[in-house]
Amino acid sequence: MSEYTGVAVSPGRVVGEVLTMAPPVAEPPAGQAPAEGADAASESERIPAAAASVQSQLERRAERATGGGRAVLEATAQMAADPSLVQSAQGLVQSGLSAERAVWEAGDQVATMLEGLGGYMAERAADVRDVRARIVAELRGEQAPGIPEHGTPFVLAAVDLAPADTATLDPARVIALITSDGGPQSHTAILARQLGLPAIVAAKGVDAIASGTEVFVDGAAGLVTDAVTEDHRALATAWAELQKNPLTYEGGGAVLSDGTRVQLLANIGNAADAEKAAAANADGVGLFRTEFLFLDREDEPTLEEQTAAYRDVFVHFPGKKVVVRTIDAGADKPLPFLTDADEPNPALGVRAYRTSWEKPQVLAHQLEAIAAAAEQTEATPWVMAPMISTLEDTEDFVGLCRQRGLEPAGIMVETPSSAITADRLLRVADFASIGTNDLTQYTMAADRQLGSLAHLNDPWQPAVLSLVQATARGARTAGGDPESFGEKAARPVGVCGEAAGDPALAVVLVGLGVNSLSMTPRSLPAVAKVLSSVSLEQAKELAAAAVAAPTASAAKETVRAGLPLLEQLGL
Repeated sequence: MSEYTGVAVSPGRVVGEVLTMAPPVAEPPAGQAPAEGADAASESERIPAAAASVQSQLERRAERATGGGRAVLEATAQMAADPSLVQSAQGLVQSGLSAERAVWEAGDQVATMLEGLGGYMAERAADVRDVRARIVAELRGEQAPGIPEHGTPFVLAAVDLAPADTATLDPARVIALITSDGGPQSHTAILARQLGLPAIVAAKGVDAIASGTEVFVDGAAGLVTDAVTEDHRALATAWAELQKNPLTYEGGGAVLSDGTRVQLLANIGNAADAEKAAAANADGVGLFRTEFLFLDREDEPTLEEQTAAYRDVFVHFPGKKVVVRTIDAGADKPLPFLTDADEPNPALGVRAYRTSWEKPQVLAHQLEAIAAAAEQTEATPWVMAPMISTLEDTEDFVGLCRQRGLEPAGIMVETPSSAITADRLLRVADFASIGTNDLTQYTMAADRQLGSLAHLNDPWQPAVLSLVQATARGARTAGGDPESFGEKAARPVGVCGEAAGDPALAVVLVGLGVNSLSMTPRSLPAVAKVLSSVSLEQAKELAAAAVAAPTASAAKETVRAGLPLLEQLGL
């Protein structure tokens, strides 16, 4: 019997057979020569044959995929057929290397060249290395990296998933995700939430579970076990039945048992996301990540391009608020025309709003485009800047918005400094939105991309909850009404980080004084349902218990024990 625990990122209970992703392809030894008896000509000919086989495999998978997944696979298949990669590898074979080592080095050369170009081309470097690994696996006769093919649905176990894997994941085949690495804000975790797949990350050892092993996965508890009991099967059956009649959300906000209303908004990145959020009855947008318009660009988009992109989002929410985050470049989202790729610690560098210190025209153009798009639609944009740390930053940004008629103008609370001084900052800004992903990272001094630090990057950390409480308290002080709540608050505070989509944590956030919650649209029904089971006073009591808890796990356990509906719904 083996039991594994990790970070719960998406609820659900299933029993199923594990299939383990092939481990990363091992690098061929430096200087590896062809097998004894092989000549350079025959060794060289192995390479195009292996590349053609990989191309064919990817094309077959692309035919079965849809949407973005198909596009990713088709692009990767074309890369496998790139004659420059094959020819470069064949040239290295002539210098005495084996086909495997030659492909490895040739792929590395191409990837390094793309990284040097920066921007969109740099992002393709990972795809080149993926293709390189697939060709080497084919040459060795090994299982290709990526999601296994199987005739029946299965639980996918892995160290972590590459972007190409997440893009092609089929929820009809994969019934749960369990990884030994990754964190609660990793792309794997975010994808699982979007798809509604039960998922656990940072569960050490799950990648070593033998394929074919039957396991029980509880995505809400962060538990995986191969000692499957009848109780586990009953829980899985009950979850499956719940999915046949899923929870719904009709809009209008979550209504607590005492009639208190909490706005439920959606996190989006583009017009397609906005359309889905509107269809899910979101009360508006709590986070419009505008940087997605910039990420694949070598140059700043024109004013006309930006205006059109914002307008295409705004039209889906007439008469409703759309909280627009200005460009959040830097750290894990570098831009060649705006950020410095050579910063030693980019997460603590010139990122987000700070880029306007040296290149103010980019932010100025963006605000002008937002204002122009607002004039062409009936939505109400609430504009906010990310990575605000001081009063001077707040005054500067709000002033820029006021000059362009953009009101309300707000700030993101992502640093401990802005949470602690919220009473001063919100005398200037009209509202605040708490980004719990970054606030957790900076509070706990833990890189949110590292799976080894996932236990620290937990928004249930009492220190993080204390800062949320400080922000809400500061906002009420700044607004001059200590008892204000909801849309009537003089200085409203929202949460747009991943924490808002956790139904149990949503109750805590409301109890701490948060006025609105923004999340992936799929999370709206569960959050609304759980909030309806408590009064504002009960939410405050649970929030106080969470803040006073000695550890993150104790905070979570205490709150969940006070919300019996979670167990009934398998959340």
